[in-house]
Amino acid sequence: MLKIIPLGGLGEIGLNMMVFEYSDSAFIIDAGLMFPEDYMLGVDYVIPDMSYLKQIKSKISGIVLTHAHEDHIGALPFLLKNINVPVFGTPFTLGVVRNKLEKHAFFSPALLNEISPGEKLKLSPFELEFIRVCHSAVDGVAMAIETPLGLVVHTGDFKIGHTADDGMITDVNRFARCGDQGVLALLSDSTNVEKEGYTISDQEVGETLARICLGRKGRIIVGLFASSITRIQQVINIARTTDRKVIFNGRSIETTVNIAKELGYINISEEMEVYIEQLNDFPDDEIVVITTGSQGEPMAALSRMAAGTHKQIKIKEEDTVIFSSKFIPGNEKAIANIINNLYRRGADVIYEKISEIHVSGHAFQEELKLMINLTRPKYFIPIHGEYRHLILHARLAEQVGIPKENILVTENGQVIEFTENSARVGESVLTGRVFIDGKGIGDVGRSVLKERRKLSEDGLVVVNMVFDEEAGIVIYGPEIVSRGFVFETETGHLLEDAKCVILEIVEEVGPEVPDRINKIRSKMQKELRKYFSFTIRRRPVILPFILEI
Repeated sequence: MLKIIPLGGLGEIGLNMMVFEYSDSAFIIDAGLMFPEDYMLGVDYVIPDMSYLKQIKSKISGIVLTHAHEDHIGALPFLLKNINVPVFGTPFTLGVVRNKLEKHAFFSPALLNEISPGEKLKLSPFELEFIRVCHSAVDGVAMAIETPLGLVVHTGDFKIGHTADDGMITDVNRFARCGDQGVLALLSDSTNVEKEGYTISDQEVGETLARICLGRKGRIIVGLFASSITRIQQVINIARTTDRKVIFNGRSIETTVNIAKELGYINISEEMEVYIEQLNDFPDDEIVVITTGSQGEPMAALSRMAAGTHKQIKIKEEDTVIFSSKFIPGNEKAIANIINNLYRRGADVIYEKISEIHVSGHAFQEELKLMINLTRPKYFIPIHGEYRHLILHARLAEQVGIPKENILVTENGQVIEFTENSARVGESVLTGRVFIDGKGIGDVGRSVLKERRKLSEDGLVVVNMVFDEEAGIVIYGPEIVSRGFVFETETGHLLEDAKCVILEIVEEVGPEVPDRINKIRSKMQKELRKYFSFTIRRRPVILPFILEI
């Protein structure tokens, strides 16, 4: 039996991770993370639960990466700490991975193995062939996976672009040959299934950027994703034609640009590239800054420019700031705040709602249909997307001729099982989300998040008291300290009255009562909750600290 097991990325955006398993052999496609949602207070990022991988650890022969985006490689350092197996990826993908592993103080050169489109990899009993695909990250690949039961095609993240400036065009001919060979199952990217038509071309975006930059008197500052190597090269080309110097600002941009330059994916002359310290050595109309922070990240360069706290770049009139990236859902408010602050400082701001300056790396409906028609699979499995994306992609497949009974819509943990004559969704394996907070891995669960949310909404009240152990009388306190609850100077009577509530409890639970301190502590929490709820309709976290000396 061939098993395909999604551990992340189905029913959500991000966390992409999938296992192919046959008998006593298995391999993993991608190991991604996702950035925290609003309710995940204090969490840095989220990775898939890897419990199932630990169960089948002895079967796993490798990890194969489709491209260098965080939602496909971000969890790799955590995976390799548990399962030390070879990693396979294209040169740029491994360049980014190498840097990531070094940051985690976890790196073994022998682990990383370069592959190229057209190359085949044997992970017995599987044979993988890598197929070039166009995406917003360079060096992306899909996979044609020869299994004992037939050929399975995994698209990775893709779009079908015919005018990619970097030459990384989706190899539609190879997908068509897969269709001629016979495809058991197609696993296809669903992220943009809601979008009708075709994605606009990178060439059109480049032409729009060139028109915007032409004749600008001040500095041009372009914010984009650090992995958008094609877009970075387009901006460099525009700077070259307008006789401007280029400054890369932001740690992630500088890292990925250096990797891309080493591999020949970015071409810029030494004369054109200058450093941030040289910013004031040139007139404003001779400078282009390529930077990070297009998603409103609070500590990124663009955020600091907008806030006026960037050490070297102070926004001024005649500056043009271009957000050459999509507004990711959930980031809209943070991005809007940055745009407003940039306008306040006199800049002209260009963003996707007012100009076509970004192109998605994910296929629209007509491209998704084309992928199905090229490969002509027996079974169709939508992947990469929230549940509505998977359902809409399933309906799209039905429209182009895939029988409804051959369309398998699954979510994380559900095992897709293939036999010689059938395919079905079988039992589920353990999966879920693991929260990373600082150096803690999985030590923040839903109960901790619930406490954090309660603290953020209603605050904290701490009660300090000291009792004489022998006499049972209060010798210090009650002292009440609040944080995030009320201004003590404004509502001092509220906390003073709360002290009276506490003292009444102390009188009620006399020295003769067994286990007196614990009973006072418990009753104090209960009565203070009722008191604050009645008087001010808030429910702060109550923490009583009671000592006996």
